[in-house]
Amino acid sequence: MFLPFFETLRKGGVPVSLREYLSFLEGMKAGLATYDIEAFYYLARTSMVKDERNIDKFDRAFATAFEGLEQISFEQVMEAVDIPADWLKKMAEKHLSEEEKAEIEALGGFDKLMETLKERLKEQQGRHQGGNKWIGTAGTSPFGAYGYNPEGVRIGQNESRHQRAVKVWDKREFKDLDDTVELGTRNIKVALKRLRRWARDGAADELDLDGTIRATAEHGYLDVKTRPERRNAVKVLLFFDVGGSMDPHIRVLEELFSAARAEFKHLEHFYFHNCLYEGVWRDNRRRWDAQTPTWEVLRTYGPDYKCIFVGDASMSPYEVAYPGGANEHWNAEAGSVWLQRACDQWPDHLWINPVPEKYWGYTQSIGMIQEIFPDRMVPMTLDGIARGMKALTR
Repeated sequence: MFLPFFETLRKGGVPVSLREYLSFLEGMKAGLATYDIEAFYYLARTSMVKDERNIDKFDRAFATAFEGLEQISFEQVMEAVDIPADWLKKMAEKHLSEEEKAEIEALGGFDKLMETLKERLKEQQGRHQGGNKWIGTAGTSPFGAYGYNPEGVRIGQNESRHQRAVKVWDKREFKDLDDTVELGTRNIKVALKRLRRWARDGAADELDLDGTIRATAEHGYLDVKTRPERRNAVKVLLFFDVGGSMDPHIRVLEELFSAARAEFKHLEHFYFHNCLYEGVWRDNRRRWDAQTPTWEVLRTYGPDYKCIFVGDASMSPYEVAYPGGANEHWNAEAGSVWLQRACDQWPDHLWINPVPEKYWGYTQSIGMIQEIFPDRMVPMTLDGIARGMKALTR
């Protein structure tokens, strides 16, 4: 029965294995989601989705397999959407009031409601707007979308208008966790979670359930135990390129910074322009009168920090290769010298580039910095950030 669903997931890009599919079938056989469609959704997702980035793909495949009536012909509906009547009946008993049940009985009972739905799907050959008989929108028929009928079945609508439908066919709760969609703070957090090393620190403000059970069993009375909260102990040092060609990327830099601050307790950041030189700063309004010597940063933060540079690496080659090549001041040492010192000080280093990877070969300075960061430059996409986090944990 569920083999077409499995095939739809694979076609939709969800990397579900046969073993995971069999685990899902075992859960169904055990009765974990016998009469509850919502439980069925979560059982399927838990069994067959290993990575949060695939949740959105799963939702689309799920809608296609079970709810996408507008995406298939009416002749195929009964084969493509074969939801057991017992599921719908149990759901109605669970969610409908006594008054609504009486209204359904007035129509001829729940079985009559579903039988009529099947007949009208076969008879109807196109979209219908309004009215009280055909399946469509904005009418009073028991079947359709955006209309009103207390014993209705909603089809082809992303949200409920009256919250009265027996069955919501088009359900999609999770979005934007796909590594092919536009970046956003929420998505970046998902990618940054790969860079984690848990440790317990701070005050004892978290319940130690196992310790409490053990102590209570030993002493014969309730003995509550607490422990320090579990936190991400990874230390991160961020260097942001600002100004000039980076101006178009300000929004995504802000999203990355916001996500990093939420994800990492130990986070330090500095700004630079184009390339790393002898000075960096924390406040762009005081970049000239409140700089921090780069030597001081190198001495202050130990090699246990993960060092991440964020910039387009797009500049004159002279800014990387020669003393005096900087476009805003005289640099006594070449930018490549300072970048190499940073790589030596922080062995776990990375460069995130907001320029699409397919364009990197057109800019000479990007190639020069790639030589300093061999295999450590990644694009600023969800997949690129995930690859970068993986490289930092090796």
